[in-house]
Amino acid sequence: MLPSRAPEAPAPGTPLGSHYDHCFGCGPQHPQGLQLSAVAGEGLDVTARFTVRPSHQGGPGLAHGGVLTTAMDETLGTLNWLLHAPAVTGRLETDFVRPVPVDAELYIRAWVTGVHGRKIYSAAEGRIGGPDGPVAIRAQALFIQVKLEHFTQHGRPEDIKKVLDDSDLLKRSRAFEVNP
Repeated sequence: MLPSRAPEAPAPGTPLGSHYDHCFGCGPQHPQGLQLSAVAGEGLDVTARFTVRPSHQGGPGLAHGGVLTTAMDETLGTLNWLLHAPAVTGRLETDFVRPVPVDAELYIRAWVTGVHGRKIYSAAEGRIGGPDGPVAIRAQALFIQVKLEHFTQHGRPEDIKKVLDDSDLLKRSRAFEVNP
């Protein structure tokens, strides 16, 4: 069953900022990261894009499959902003349809397919060169809703301190808190 978009969710068309500046997937300060940018869609969907750089290659001139999987995971994870529910990846299954060359831009669309209890089911596809380009990768995922304490209990203390010292990141994380 599909839930409603959370009233606190970012408005359609809103860029979804990095959840942490040094995140490999979306962090703008990670020098070798994807620096993926995502935007909230109209319903329970998001779009994202990133450019495959030479540091992302596996085979000569081609994106590494693990990097492409990371891009899918990152995009699927941004769906949680629309549900107002912090969650972590429980399972991610990818299908590689065609190779993605270095310097190509990958456009990813992800959407929620169902929610049951703490489980969030979702899917995504990545296209080369634009939203109507050829499909390069598809994914299906299961995310598990967690409390914010999951991150503070399991993360490195110095990284947690960086987030707590950054007022913008702290505001974004506080947005997920729900008063009992």
